Amino acid sequence: MKFGIAFANTGPFASGEGARELGRLAEQAGFDSVWTVEHVVYPEGYQSTYPYAPDGKMPGTGSNPIPDPMVWLAFVGAVTSELTLATGISLLPERHPIPYAKEVATLDAMTGGRAHLGIGIGWLREEFDALGIPWERRAARTEEYMAVMRALWAEDNVTFYGEFVSFSSMTSNPKPVSGSVPITIGGHSRAAAERAGRVGDGFFPAKGDMAELVDIARTTAADHGRDPSALDITGVHAGIFGEDPAAAVEQAAAWGLDRLAIPSFLFFADPATTIPAMGENLVARFSD
Repeated sequence: MKFGIAFANTGPFASGEGARELGRLAEQAGFDSVWTVEHVVYPEGYQSTYPYAPDGKMPGTGSNPIPDPMVWLAFVGAVTSELTLATGISLLPERHPIPYAKEVATLDAMTGGRAHLGIGIGWLREEFDALGIPWERRAARTEEYMAVMRALWAEDNVTFYGEFVSFSSMTSNPKPVSGSVPITIGGHSRAAAERAGRVGDGFFPAKGDMAELVDIARTTAADHGRDPSALDITGVHAGIFGEDPAAAVEQAAAWGLDRLAIPSFLFFADPATTIPAMGENLVARFSD
């Protein structure tokens, strides 16, 4: 089992000093990764339903900073040497894939191949409206954007003709260290699990029946001639907050998770104490 810190760019870790502190402490404690959240803007009074809270509203308010993931991860990457720098998740249909391919590849190249792109199709329609991006067909847009970015990472002199993006003979450098950046699909629906199996390098369900969703993703991968064991699965377990977090880790492994995401708010009050304690009590005990 690997362990990551989710919602990493929030709360006291939203500042430059906080980002650096979290990165150093997480790496020292044995966490393998940090995962950022993203919203470009916060629509005050939004009516869209946030799917990860009972009241349908995301935590915090518009006054709570959510730093840009690429800038925040660059801060962390500059003070660490092994920590994976992941978006979890980035709203890919809200970003043009050509400049975003450059940003992600630059982060990867400058940190020795540590970038990891977690993506989702988005739930906040008002944000799409503000950015002038059609809400409809955002899933298809996401998959096409993935293809564009992978093409630009893989080689020079790229030509691409799609529904949303078309260009001829374009080159983008630097390239990612390994020739690509892993793309993990975020989401809790069957469609998200199937998308991960078809075109993802990983899957990150943030709620739902983890075992069932993992099975759907891996079965879909096999059905499409892909190696289901190659999917990197990140997930959550509410038992991590309970009296027996070790049992939660063991159950998460039984579900098929490769990585357990620990929410950063567990460390808000005293990161210098709580992050090392988590490292000693869980990470060191269960990491591969």
